[in-house]
Formats: sequence, structure tokens, C-alpha cells
Amino acid sequence: MQRNEVTGVRTEHSRTIAAPAATVYDLLADVRGWPVIFPPTIHAESTDLGGGDQRIRLWATANETVKTWTSLRRLDPRGLRIEFAQETPQDPVAAMRGVWTVRPLSADTCRVELGHEFSAVDDDPSALSWIERAVETNSAKELASLEAAATRAAGADKLVFEFSDSVEVRGPVRDAYEFIDRADAWAERLPHVAGVNLALVAPDVQLLEMDTVANDGSTHRTASYRVCFPDRAIVYKQTTFPPFLGGHVGCWSFTESDDASVVTSSHTVVLNPAELGRLPESARSVDAARHFVTRALSANSQATLRLMKDFVEGNAGS
Repeated sequence: MQRNEVTGVRTEHSRTIAAPAATVYDLLADVRGWPVIFPPTIHAESTDLGGGDQRIRLWATANETVKTWTSLRRLDPRGLRIEFAQETPQDPVAAMRGVWTVRPLSADTCRVELGHEFSAVDDDPSALSWIERAVETNSAKELASLEAAATRAAGADKLVFEFSDSVEVRGPVRDAYEFIDRADAWAERLPHVAGVNLALVAPDVQLLEMDTVANDGSTHRTASYRVCFPDRAIVYKQTTFPPFLGGHVGCWSFTESDDASVVTSSHTVVLNPAELGRLPESARSVDAARHFVTRALSANSQATLRLMKDFVEGNAGS
């Protein structure tokens, strides 16, 4: 792995976690799972380069802005160590590299260390201060959420679950994609959406704020960052959600054959066990909460998919 040259600030953050070192290392190695684990990470992709090296691309929040960059990583599963270096830093970062190190303390306890070294474009002091603040905030959030994820993974974890719904659409995939992409029109097109605010906050990244109507007529507000890959997928991460959830990420994916398109809505959900008491009395166990949340989210996905299908096929036949 080639490293970018850094001469600047060095920081160190660490945390003792009551979970086996191998469990924690596996969570850090699986970058595609980071959106579920780490609050700042919106979306992550990785490519295996061989020899323990990876190229990853991350979309993440930094000081309430959205940034995207690619990094090279070198994984050392025997040494429980992952080195990383940004390959394409985004302004105001000139260069950044670092290392995750997991040190076993006992069979079921370890200490995680996260080191960074970075510099700012033109050595601008205000830019360097901005980077330091982002690194400090995100590192603290990541270590705390890593501990929660490792504790779940070390036990019989029913708090994280996945499900999906699909529909076949007789029409161009670009029309199906446009229906999901144009969430600013959902209040007029979807009966379970009471209001929408959609903003482009970075290239191909949207912030979607939405008021959703529940079966009992009540409304709740959610906010999500959405990363758009035209005609292929829209991945999203909720940043505002009901208190009985600990996290929610999803994806609208689009595939096209000769005469039809298939659109799939998939969800990965984390329950917050401390707040299950806010659910209806019949849904307060973990199993019942999983069923309740799956039914609610799936109902909205299916309604959106049906109306999207009608819209696309109606336009195709006009």
C-alpha cells in the first residue's frame, strides 16, 4: 500500500471494549457494514486489491457537512491492525493517514486504538482546526458505537435485522429511478407522505427530510442522507428516526432486462432495546419489535413500489 505524505497533526483515541479482539477486528475490517455501525458513515464501498490491500470509498459526515473520499487500507488480521491512507482527500484535507489497532487484554476484552496523522490544504490554520474538530468528534462517535456493535456481535444478536421488497415494472429503468430520485414530489404522489424537504448537499448526495403518516394517523419526521447512483441505486442512511430504533440504512436498487425492470427496497435496522417501551404493549419484546418495525417499513416500501409501478407503466402506455 502506498502512503500519502503527511506532515501535520497527530491524534490518538482509544477505548476498552468488553468483547473479544477478533470480534472487534472483524467489524473494522468489514467496511461495507460501517453505515450500520458508525454514525458518521453514510455509505461505504470496498475493492479487494490482493495481498491484504483494499481500496475503499466512503461517504460520511464531517462537522455537519458530507464528504466523500477514497482510501487505501492494509489489513493485518494476525496483528489485529488496519492501516489506512486517503488516496483522494477532499478539501480542506491535504493528506491523511492512520491506523486501527486492536490489543487483546483478555479472552473477552480488548483495547482499540485509533491514530490519525493529517495536514490541511496550504497549511491553513483555520482548515487545520476544522479537520481536528471533525477527527475528534467522529473518532469519539466511532469508538463508542464500535463498542455497542461489538457487544451485540459477541452475544445472540437479534437487534440487527434485514428485509426487502421487490416489484417488476414494465417500463424503462430510468423512469423507475426518477420516481425514487424525485422525492420532492412524494407528498403529491404517495399518500403516506405528508411533507418533504429535499436538498442537494454534495454531488449526487441528497438530504431528505420527510413527514410520514402512520396507520393510526399520527405523523413522525425522519431525515436521511441519500447517495445516488443514477439508474442503478439510491442508498440512504437515516439520521433522525424514532427512539426505539438505533439505526436504519437502506437501498433502492434497479435492474433492467429486455422488457422489464426490477426495483428492490432493502432495509437494515438496529433496534434500541432501551426504548422498546415506547412501542405498543404487544410489540415490546425484541421479537415482537422486529415484527412491528418490519411490517411498518415494509408497508411503506410496498406502497411506494406499487405507486411507482403504476406511474412508470402509465407513462409507458401513454
